[in-house]
Amino acid sequence: MKKTLIPRSRIRRNRTQERGVTMLLVAVAMVAIIGMAALSIDVITLYLAREEAQHSADSAALGAAKVLSLSGITGDPANVSGNWGHICGPDNGTNGLATRVAKAIATQNAVGGAVPTTINVTYSAGSASSTAGTSDCTSLNGTAFGINPVVTVQIIRTGVPNFFSRIWGNAGTSLSATASAEAFNSSNSASVGTSGNIIPVQPLCVKPWAVPNQDPLFPIPSSPTGPFCNQPGQLSCSPFVDLLTGTIQHPGISTGGTSTNGVIGETFWLAPDCFHGNPSYCKLLTNGAGADVQPQANFNDGSGFIKGPPNFPNLLSAPSLVGSPVLAIPSCSTGDAYEDAIEGCDAPTNYRCGVPNQNTIDLTKHNPGVNSMTSAVQCLIHQTDATNLTGSSGQDYLNTFAAPSAYPFQILAGSSNPIGPSLSGSPISNSSSIVSLPIYDQTAATLT
Repeated sequence: MKKTLIPRSRIRRNRTQERGVTMLLVAVAMVAIIGMAALSIDVITLYLAREEAQHSADSAALGAAKVLSLSGITGDPANVSGNWGHICGPDNGTNGLATRVAKAIATQNAVGGAVPTTINVTYSAGSASSTAGTSDCTSLNGTAFGINPVVTVQIIRTGVPNFFSRIWGNAGTSLSATASAEAFNSSNSASVGTSGNIIPVQPLCVKPWAVPNQDPLFPIPSSPTGPFCNQPGQLSCSPFVDLLTGTIQHPGISTGGTSTNGVIGETFWLAPDCFHGNPSYCKLLTNGAGADVQPQANFNDGSGFIKGPPNFPNLLSAPSLVGSPVLAIPSCSTGDAYEDAIEGCDAPTNYRCGVPNQNTIDLTKHNPGVNSMTSAVQCLIHQTDATNLTGSSGQDYLNTFAAPSAYPFQILAGSSNPIGPSLSGSPISNSSSIVSLPIYDQTAATLT
C-alpha cells in the first residue's frame, strides 16, 4: 500500500467542547450587524425628514418675501407701518397675507410623510440676526423693516416615526428647520439709520435702452395735456434719483398715469433718440440749430420721428452697447444681436453703476431695414398687434388694485402669455412686460 500524501495524526484530539462556537459567534455578530443596519436606516430616515423640513422652510420664506416685495412695502419712501398690517400683521384672516402664504406653502411640503406640526413666521429688519423677530411687523415701526424686510420661517415636526430604534423605547423624534429670506431694496439702504454709500447690486436682464435721469412728469404739469417740464417757458425736469443716495426724488404712487402723488405709476412715451440719416446707423435727433440732441425728457422737433400724436410726455433713450452672451432668447427672435438683448437676458456685466464713463451706447442700432427694436419688443411682450398703442393685444397689462389702496398695481396675464389663454386676465407675479432700464445722469462732468 502506498503512503498517504497528507499524513494524519495518530493522536486523536478532544474537540468536543469547541462544537457550536462558530454558530455562537455568528449569532452575536448578526445582532451587531442588524443593530447597525437598523440604526443607519433610522438615521437616513431622520436625515431625509430634516432635508424635507429645510426645503419646506426655504420655500415658505421665499414665498413670504415675494409677497413683501410685490406689496410695495420697500417702495414706501416714508417707511411707515400704517399699511404693513395688511401684508405682515397678525394672521387673523384679513391681515398677515405674507404669513398665510408662508404657512400655505409649508403645509404643501410633507415632512416625514405628514404636514409640519408647527409653522412659526417672524419678521425682522436689516438682517435675520440684527433684531429680534416678531410675528407682527407693525411693531417694527421706526426700524429699517420697510427698506430691507426679512422674514424667518421655522418648521417643527414632532413624532417622526422610527422603524427600529423604538425597541429602546424611542417611538418618535422631533426635528426643526429654519430659513430666512430678505426683500432687499438697494435704494439708500446703507444710509438708513447709519451712514454710507448705496449697497451695490448686480443688475440682471437689463434692456439696452439708456435713459437720462429726468422725470418727464415732474414738476407736476398744470394740466394732463401739458405743458410739461423742459418745454419752452417751463421748469427743467427733475431727476428720477438722487446722485448721492440713489433715493427717488418724487416718491409715492400715482394712479391714472399722472404724477400727482409720485413717480410710481407715471405713463409716458419711451422713444429712441434717433432718426435714420443713414440706412446703416442711427443718428441722434437734432434741434432747430441742427445740433445733436442728447437723450432728454419731453423733446419734439416736429419731424415725426417721435411717435404720436399725442407724443407728450416722452423720454428719449439711446441704444446701449450689447454684450455677450445673451441668455433665454425666445423662439420668436430673428437672430439680430440687439434684438436678442431686448428679448432675452443680457449679460449683467454690461452695465456698471457708479463708475464714470464705463457704459457705452451703440448708434449702429435701430437700423430701419431691420426694425429690430419694434420686432424685439413685440416678441418680448407677446404683442400680436403692433398698431394697437393704447390697449392689450396679447401682452400682459396692469390693472388698478382696490385694496389695500397703497399698493394699486396688479399684473394681469394677457391672452398671449405663455401660461395659456385660459388664464388670460388672471393675476400673475412675473411678466416679461416688466423690464429694467439703465438710468444715467447727464449733468455731471463724467456720466454716471
